[in-house]
Amino acid sequence: MTYLGSGSEFDGNLKTAGDLRVDGSVRGNVEANGNIEISVEGAIEGSELRGHNILVYGRVKARVIASGKLTLSNTAHLEGDVVAHSLQIDEGAYYLGYISTQDEESPTLLPSDRNLQLPESVSMPSSDQPSL
Repeated sequence: MTYLGSGSEFDGNLKTAGDLRVDGSVRGNVEANGNIEISVEGAIEGSELRGHNILVYGRVKARVIASGKLTLSNTAHLEGDVVAHSLQIDEGAYYLGYISTQDEESPTLLPSDRNLQLPESVSMPSSDQPSL
């Protein structure tokens, strides 16, 4: 397992052969051949986050490709399109993007570079967390 500790910062592309846990921050693309966990203190910002099972407690701003399951906990904040085999979103999680649950073979169905706009008829509450 590769571990990026709390308070650590990594700039650049990160690729690991096994599992990855992020308690610090990463700016760049992240790819793990195993599972990825982003803790409440962890943050990833880049164009792509790719792994098998991905568990998000912290903040992610990237296109996410999970060949297994993507789980967004109640503390997760994710901005970006998602392609995953399966998906779990806990109550309280924040998510902005498009989702496709499918095999990893077809991730190109979702455009990765676009500005997401809410329809004019939809208004968001004043806090940055949507209410249910």
